[in-house]
Amino acid sequence: MNEKSRLLTIGQFAALHGINKKTLMWYDEIGLFRPAAVHPENGYRYYNYHQSSLLETILLLRELGLPVSEIQEFMKNRSAASLERLLSERLAELDRNITHLKAVRKTLSNHRENMRTLLHIDLSEICIVEKEERCLVTVEINRETTFEKEVEMIIAETKNYQLRRLHDASYGTMIPVSSLRIGNFEDYSKLFIEIPFPIKKAGLHIQPGGSYLRAFFKGDWEYLPDRYAEILAYADRQGLALSGYSYEMGINENVVDRIEDYIVQIEIPVSKPPASK
Repeated sequence: MNEKSRLLTIGQFAALHGINKKTLMWYDEIGLFRPAAVHPENGYRYYNYHQSSLLETILLLRELGLPVSEIQEFMKNRSAASLERLLSERLAELDRNITHLKAVRKTLSNHRENMRTLLHIDLSEICIVEKEERCLVTVEINRETTFEKEVEMIIAETKNYQLRRLHDASYGTMIPVSSLRIGNFEDYSKLFIEIPFPIKKAGLHIQPGGSYLRAFFKGDWEYLPDRYAEILAYADRQGLALSGYSYEMGINENVVDRIEDYIVQIEIPVSKPPASK
């Protein structure tokens, strides 16, 4: 006798598939999955091994979040074509959820790093850090750009990149180093948004990897130019060449209520000038 033809008790069959036997009893009651046989006297349910693939299909669809009503409808008219279509739809949805969870993880990681920085921050310090290259979405601004317009453009870009919430991304402002060098400390030319998942799209701003001068500023923004003057003086003393843009980003928005407690992180690409011959 073929061992796979033997009947299994409901407990054995449930254990085989890692589920509770009450689940099998419920599936039987609603007509979703019937036992192979029922004892005529005591009503005990029995299953055979060949029913395993059918049950595993049901369990898979449940795992994918399909309502029981939809599974019942599918099981009545199941075919290779309908299962392929259903699984394709669920795989696409699963991929979207995975992308979102990766983005959430990246956002949480960024917030955690900011909190770690806050725990050991020295607001007077100017130092050199190493950063990896990253791709940024940018929108052009100038002195005439109103705050309302900036918000409007940021919202448009978050929707364009299918972010669920504004704070799913890190964002900040950019000012050209060339403007800093001539004392034009209010010449902000771009808002940037760091999308928290890999993207390849034309028109992105590439923030180069390498060495960055990092400093912090806290207080009335009227005095931010003074901090930039300190940064420029430090770079000159150290023989550092600043290039590209200064990237400004708030790091403590989550834990302060007053604007005067807001801390801005400033990062500027730097390099040592070539040695003279």
